[in-house]
Amino acid sequence: MSESTLRIGLVLPDVMGTYGDGGNALILRQRARMRGIDAEIMQITLDDEVPDSLDVYTLGGAEDYAQRLATRHLTRYPGLQRAAAAGRPVLAICAAIQVLGHWYETSAGERVDGISLFDLTTSPQEKRAIGELVTDPVLPGLTQPLSGFENHRGGSKLGPDASPLGRVRHGVGNGVGDGTEGVVAGSVIGTYMHGPALARNPELADYLLARAMGSDSLAPLDLPEVDRLRKERLAAGRRG
Repeated sequence: MSESTLRIGLVLPDVMGTYGDGGNALILRQRARMRGIDAEIMQITLDDEVPDSLDVYTLGGAEDYAQRLATRHLTRYPGLQRAAAAGRPVLAICAAIQVLGHWYETSAGERVDGISLFDLTTSPQEKRAIGELVTDPVLPGLTQPLSGFENHRGGSKLGPDASPLGRVRHGVGNGVGDGTEGVVAGSVIGTYMHGPALARNPELADYLLARAMGSDSLAPLDLPEVDRLRKERLAAGRRG
């Protein structure tokens, strides 16, 4: 983190922004500012090289063709890979999980090489997963249930060098029948949860912020409206 400003990288919102996941960067910025920490969002588009010097990075969901463009760009400009190797936190949502894996298969059956930040491969499943998703986190440091909205056909299989983010309580998750959801590899976290995920899971937002700032934890924010949103969404998952 720079001395004065937390720098949040919103990676390829021009192609990886189909489902409003750019809101995750807004949540990080707002929760930092509410603690008196100056923060700014740096949008990294297809016109830009990917810098390796930002404090935290977020990537969102997309469709097949946009995934290809993102994969090509991140391969050509490997700043994200260097940042992850340096321990900077990265949050990847839905299709971004697949791009950050070893390979993913398109709906047309073509296999596309990813950038291998995750020990993970993805193949399309017969049935699309759509609906509320609730999990129990297994990532150390997270204690509260995670919730989001999943909308994908991907079946993501984790290899031995990756761990799940959570265990499915309701919904589909990674879609390979083992009850896992999401993926964690070092400082890089992936999840199929939209919502945006960090609006619905403030503990996860603060987990990323703390690591971006080189801290073990942050003092919680008292936001009753966020607590009400969480309760309502978790209840929706139970009803589903």
